[in-house]
Amino acid sequence: MDDGLNPLLHPARPLWQRLMAEAISRPAELLAALDIDPAWPSLAAEKLRDFPIRVPRGFVARMRRGDPLDPLFLQVWPSPREAEDAPGYTADAVGDLAKLKGGGLIHKYVGRALVISTGACAVNCRYCFRRHFPYSEALGSRGHWRETLASLDADHSIEEVILSGGDPLALSDDKLAEFVAALDARPWIKRLRLHTRVPVVLPERVDENLLGWLNATRLQKVVVLHINHENEIDGAVADACAKLKAAGATVLNQAVLLRGINDSADAQARLSERCFAAGVLPYYLFVLDRVAGAAHFDVSESQAQALMKALAARLPGYLVPRLVREIAGQPAKTLLPW
Repeated sequence: MDDGLNPLLHPARPLWQRLMAEAISRPAELLAALDIDPAWPSLAAEKLRDFPIRVPRGFVARMRRGDPLDPLFLQVWPSPREAEDAPGYTADAVGDLAKLKGGGLIHKYVGRALVISTGACAVNCRYCFRRHFPYSEALGSRGHWRETLASLDADHSIEEVILSGGDPLALSDDKLAEFVAALDARPWIKRLRLHTRVPVVLPERVDENLLGWLNATRLQKVVVLHINHENEIDGAVADACAKLKAAGATVLNQAVLLRGINDSADAQARLSERCFAAGVLPYYLFVLDRVAGAAHFDVSESQAQALMKALAARLPGYLVPRLVREIAGQPAKTLLPW
């Protein structure tokens, strides 16, 4: 099946699709690109079959050469600790499967519903809470969104549609424009939200075609990016954020608190300040979803709370994200007091 990423089959496809197809997918190639000694790191070799490496070359270029503890590298490198069993860590960490409806619709919260639009991502983050999700069983983009739209037609209480995945911006603009036009035709739907990491790891994705359908919709637009570390934001990412804002989108960031990557007040303060300089408002800081294979990234709630107190003492309130955990079965994100 054509996944839309093969440049040999589609030589005239947009630049972002060609770059996505050229992403590094072999551990040895990633180490060579960064001049990291291949004798140093171990691999979770058995996990690579189920959740392979995928990282765009432009994102690799932001990593520190020769440093196996680089915070961007650690997010994509398959540590052998992924093979460790950890109590309480499961394949469905946030209870998505229990709420899954036809057309990839997940309706957990009042007034809004999430659509699993695709299983594709531009980057495979090793802590991903959907790394075990059975995408082959439920994708909203199949069949020209018919099943998704039928689910929305059956419930007019849904005023906000959240496109997730995978990553919705891994889909072609034709598919996305088709869906957004269908939402436009349903007057009870007011807002469109995109949860995406693509503009961060592949800022070339924010091109004229994307901005065309984004500008055209009557819906209020919210783009929630996923940036965990200040080094993820370079000039190209800042430019992509500016284009999204110019198209009328509110641009927010949600980060995940990750051990050894951003688990200090200094790192979080620099991330908030760098986001704001790029026109992105800090929104959520998640404690880790307990997905199997990611326990080594966990930061305890007590450590997270201490970090938040330190962060609040040095930043204005609008730069302090809300510390939250997603708990399966709860009617909203759970705010953690600090």
